[in-house]
Parts: sequence; C-alpha cells; structure tokens
Amino acid sequence: MAIVLGLLTVFGPISMDLYLPVLPALTAELRSATSAAQLTVTACLLGLAVGQVVAGPVSDRFGRRRPLLTGVVAYILTSTLCALSPAIETLIAARFVQGLAGGVGIVIAQAAGRDLYSGGKLVRYYGRLTVLGGLAAIIGPVIGGQLASVTDWRGIFGFLSVIGAAILLACFAFFRETLPQQHHIAGRLTQTGRDFRRLIRDRVFLGAVLIMGFSFAALFAYLSGATYVLQEIYGLSPQGYSFAFGLNSLGFMVFGFASARLSERWSEKGALVIGLVMCLLGAGALLATATLHLPLIAVILSLFTMVSGVAATTPPTTSLALAGYPDIAGTASSLLGLAQFAFGGLAAPLVGLGGADNPVPLGLVTLTSAALAAIVYLVSIRRRIGTPSHHLTNGSQASDTIAVEETPSACGLVK
Repeated sequence: MAIVLGLLTVFGPISMDLYLPVLPALTAELRSATSAAQLTVTACLLGLAVGQVVAGPVSDRFGRRRPLLTGVVAYILTSTLCALSPAIETLIAARFVQGLAGGVGIVIAQAAGRDLYSGGKLVRYYGRLTVLGGLAAIIGPVIGGQLASVTDWRGIFGFLSVIGAAILLACFAFFRETLPQQHHIAGRLTQTGRDFRRLIRDRVFLGAVLIMGFSFAALFAYLSGATYVLQEIYGLSPQGYSFAFGLNSLGFMVFGFASARLSERWSEKGALVIGLVMCLLGAGALLATATLHLPLIAVILSLFTMVSGVAATTPPTTSLALAGYPDIAGTASSLLGLAQFAFGGLAAPLVGLGGADNPVPLGLVTLTSAALAAIVYLVSIRRRIGTPSHHLTNGSQASDTIAVEETPSACGLVK
C-alpha cells in the first residue's frame, strides 16, 4: 500500500520531466515557436491543477479507489493520444487532458495519507512523498535523455503510457479503500462549495496554499526554461542536460527529506523559513548569473539552491495546510494541487518571452515568485501559526485521533 501511494506521486514529475530533454527537438519537428512548445508544459500543469480540484471533492464523496482507477485509465489513453499528435495545437490539447487524468493520482496520494496518518507521522509521510517526487524527477530526465538516443518524442509519450499501465496494475492489486463508507461526505455541489469556503476563510490554510503556489511557480519556471538555457545557451547535449537536471533533483530529494525530519523534531515554521531563504538566494543568484553571463557552474549552483529550497518548503507547508482537515482531506489537497500547478502553469511560458537565447526572464520569474512566497509567509503564517483560534478553526487534535482510530484500514497501516 505504501509503495502504491508513492507510485501515485510520480504522475506529475514523470509527465513533466520525461520529455523535457527532447523539447527543443519537438519544437523543431512540429515547426513551432519556443513559446508555443512551452505551452505543452503549461497545458499539462493547468490540467493537473483542474484535475485535482475535481478529483479531491469527488474522492471525499465516493472514496479514493474508484476515482483513482478511472484517472489512471484516462492517463494511459491520453498519453497515447499525445504520441499520435500531428501538430503542436493537438499536442497542447492532449497534454491538458493528460494533466486532468494525472491530477487524480496526485491528489489521492495526499488525501489517502491524511486518511491514514496524523501528527509527526503525517509530516514524515509528506516528506517521503517529496523524496519520491524528487526521485521521479531524477529518473525522468535521465531516462528521457537516454530514450532520445533511440527514439523520438513520440516514443517517449508511448513510454508514459507503459508507466501508466504499470501503475494501473499496481492499483488494482494493492490499493484498498482508505476512506470508510461512514466517512464519505454527503451532499453535492452545495456541500463542496461550503467546504471550499471553510478552507479559504482559514488564513493559515490560505497562506500555506499561496506559499505552495508561488514556490512551485519558481520550480516550474525552472522546468520550462532550464532546458533551453542549458542546451541552447550553454551547449549541453540532451544527455548532459539530463544529468544536470538529475543533480538538481537529487538536491530536491535530500532537502525534502531533511525538511520533513526537521519539521517533525524541531519546528514546521523553522523548516519553512529555511526553505524560503534558500529559494530567495538561489533565484537571486540565478538572475545575477543571467545578467552577468557567468559560467555554467554558476547556473547549476543557483538552480540547485533554488530547487532544494522549494523541496524544503513542501513538507511543512503541506502539513500546515492539511493537518486540521481530516474530514475533507481530498478537498483540501485539491486546493494545494491547484495552487502548485496553476501557478506553475502561468509562470512557465513567461520564461520564453525573451526567446530561447535569453536567460534573464527565467531569473526574473523565479526571483519574483520566491519573493511573493516570502511575503505571504510574513503576512499570514509567521504570527498566526499555533494560535488557539487556528486549531479551533481547523479541528482539534482529538478529532484527528478519532478519525484515525475509527478507520480500520488506517490502524492496520499505521501499525
């Protein structure tokens, strides 16, 4: 079960990262502009965002398993459609639908974890999801770079279909329902609307969502723009880019794991501050590097610091957002996912406005995003976390304990 939950987190990283090494080749073959090709990244991000907003409330109402299986089947079909796309416009549309399907797995991985864990175990779980996401990000571009030597971008999307089929088999075999029938949320759209309003009125939850969104805007700006910066400007091959990308993803794994342990043993707020500072330092150094035309090592170190900072913010931010909402974990997770991928989708095409040979927009977008995340923290999190009103608004610790104890499947997995 734990392995399956981990596999569900690869939907986003694998869908995004596997074909990044061949994005310039895709641009040339389909005779599209750089900004149009980057819209394939944006379309997938927006699809992932919208898919989670739909799947989260649906899973609170009908359980986790049925929506998950439906989403994985749709992911396999749409990955095949991407491979068969004859033009950039068709590929953009197919990528959006692929994102819709992939969003189901991401939100259910988070919500199922909230069904099963609370307290320190919950923070540790989200730290492990961050590590697995980083591992997928390492494996994705490395495999993509190697696949580029034996196939084209269409073959890479076919490979995504195979990954989806493997995950589908694992879900059929091992994923059991984590939300018992008595905990399903009754009501239709009106109840979903009330749940969303309840979440948005919580200033700490809203602050955590915005921090997550702005941090991932910097991350996805990097995902969209770094392939052009490192290959077109600094002359790396697709294989060289995949290894440079893998180094940054290794930092994502290490600092995501360290942040989860730090949050559990010391302070969620302290771990979050460290991550935000790293984001600001890395993004600022990236802009300076782009402006001063510094060598390749400066670019890689700047990206490493920024990406690692985003990883460090993820476990404490996710825990702060979801810890108080065991009754609507799917809905709460969907808003986190919406912020991650919608903000990322809006930021990704901005880095291409200066053309493939201009790295300055990448530095500007990442620094602006990191600065906005820091401002949100100062306004909404710094002075409000841990106050009695926050805990009363989000639900007491006792309610968390009851929610776990009343779930037979949860007790088995926690043990």
